Amino acid sequence: QVQLVESGGGLVQAGGSLRLSCAASGRTFSSYGMGWFRQAPGKEREFVAAIRWSGATTRYADSVKGRFTISRDNAKNTVTLQMNSLKPEDTAIYYCAVQRLQFGQGPYYSGDVGGWGQGTQVTVSS
Repeated sequence: QVQLVESGGGLVQAGGSLRLSCAASGRTFSSYGMGWFRQAPGKEREFVAAIRWSGATTRYADSVKGRFTISRDNAKNTVTLQMNSLKPEDTAIYYCAVQRLQFGQGPYYSGDVGGWGQGTQVTVSS
C-alpha cells in the first residue's frame, strides 16, 4: 500500500509557475505508475499527467501539454508536477494518484487509480 501527501499548491497570477510535490510512503513506490488529476468546482475530476513506474515515459492531457512537466525520483519516493504558464482555467484541487497495478505507465483515468492523496489547492488569478 502506498500513502500519498501533496504539497506546493497556492495562489499565483496568470502566467506564473507552481511546483507540486507528492511524497509517497511504502516500500513499493518505485514499481507503480503515478499520475496527477485535478478537480475544479462543479466539474468532474480529470486527468492531468502520468508517468511510468520507471520514469521512462510520460503522458499529458492536451490542455496542459507543453506547459506542465511530470517527473519522479524513485530514490526519494517523490513525484513532481512543474506547472508553467498557468491560466485561470487551471484553478482546481490537484490530486496525486498511484496506479492500481504495478509496472504500468501511470493512471490516466480514475478507474485505474489505486489510491489518492488528500489534494492541494491551486488558484490562478487573472
